[in-house]
Amino acid sequence: MQDLVIGNGPIVTLGSDNRIITNGAISIRDGRIQEVGEISDFIGKYPGARFIDARGRLIMPGFINTHMHFYSSFARGMALDGFAPKDFQQILEQLWWRLDKALNLEDTRYSALTALTECIRKGTTTVIDHHASPNAVAGSLDAIAEATLKAGIRACLCYEVSDRDGKDVAKQGLEENQRFIQRCQSDESAAGLLSAAFGLHASFTVDDDTLKKAAAICEKTGAPVHVHTAEGMVDVKTSLERFGARPVARFERAGLLSRTALLGHCVHLDESEHDLLAQRPAWVLHNPQSNMNNAVGTAPIPKMIDRGVKVTLGTDAMTNDMLQELRVFALAHKASTGDPLGIRFDQIEQVFCRNNARLASEVMGIPVGTIAPGAAGDVVLLSYVPPTPLTIDNFLGHLLFGMVGTRVDTTIADGQVLMEDGVLQTLDEAAIAARSRELAPKMWQRID
Repeated sequence: MQDLVIGNGPIVTLGSDNRIITNGAISIRDGRIQEVGEISDFIGKYPGARFIDARGRLIMPGFINTHMHFYSSFARGMALDGFAPKDFQQILEQLWWRLDKALNLEDTRYSALTALTECIRKGTTTVIDHHASPNAVAGSLDAIAEATLKAGIRACLCYEVSDRDGKDVAKQGLEENQRFIQRCQSDESAAGLLSAAFGLHASFTVDDDTLKKAAAICEKTGAPVHVHTAEGMVDVKTSLERFGARPVARFERAGLLSRTALLGHCVHLDESEHDLLAQRPAWVLHNPQSNMNNAVGTAPIPKMIDRGVKVTLGTDAMTNDMLQELRVFALAHKASTGDPLGIRFDQIEQVFCRNNARLASEVMGIPVGTIAPGAAGDVVLLSYVPPTPLTIDNFLGHLLFGMVGTRVDTTIADGQVLMEDGVLQTLDEAAIAARSRELAPKMWQRID
């Protein structure tokens, strides 16, 4: 792989030591950032490297989505007879649990490829995904992995184990997770680009026996669990009625919170659960647009942060645009509380600029989400020309109220150019869209 130098624009490094370099440059070798500094220090220093001229465009780390569902891409434009949900459980039953049963392996692959083209276009270079296809379980994670590796995007994948489709499907899910975890742990060629978690749907659809088996696999492999948690009240009520514990307490009882745990949504946790999560190596994956769309409420994220809970931002497949999700994140907590200071700038910065990178670095096994020597060579160029001074103190204001909606011109991951000046380099977007338009209607016809 040819060495890269990207420069001639302002750099925002993000990470634990976020700073702005007014006219900076970055060198990347073998997928890792080697040097970061003023462009004047790079003159004549890397004669064999390819130079990408930022031309004054903003240089930032690639964005990170901590909770995604690639498989949902074919839901766009789909009409369902009798779809009239009154609550979150009916949304699951009438839409998502019907769609996921209709997926085959080719649908799974092209659903992922569709989303990945958009990830590249929006500058998202790392995705933590959560998959379900009950009638095509075996090999489903390989199909997604094939797509992510082709795209050049970093991905942490898992299969969503559930008892809702019967014990045989649950068993297949357990086996698919274990097999894929072992593949990722032994495949050195994909290290840093591909990793695995152990996926569970949610407490209310996973019986004690299945939960016990899942916990044993996590213990044996060291893999983190990735599970929806108290997204809707049905999860809390069913967990209490059937298993005698709220979701977080149930996962603690099973031993799933003793290592890294990825808990999606967490809208309806109580304060005891907040305190427990603050004491464990657990992460709350916040998805504000999805929560609004499903009318499940707004998680009290500012309170969680102040209690010491680690929170990250995901999209739950509502979008592949992390800047769009960021703005909704900033506005949702003001709207839900009626308080203009319902969430503080320092809390937003902690989640988006630091925590997303911290979690992704944990699950991918290399430092991502920052422009610093030794970090992953994941870089985006944004066509943002600040109309007012851009400083480290006012950067978040520019990010929230200026950069959202800005075109991402160039996306680089692992030192590989995935898109340059708006042209995708690793994926044939038109061919993917054409094949997806053939597959999606056939999948819709299979929905019961």
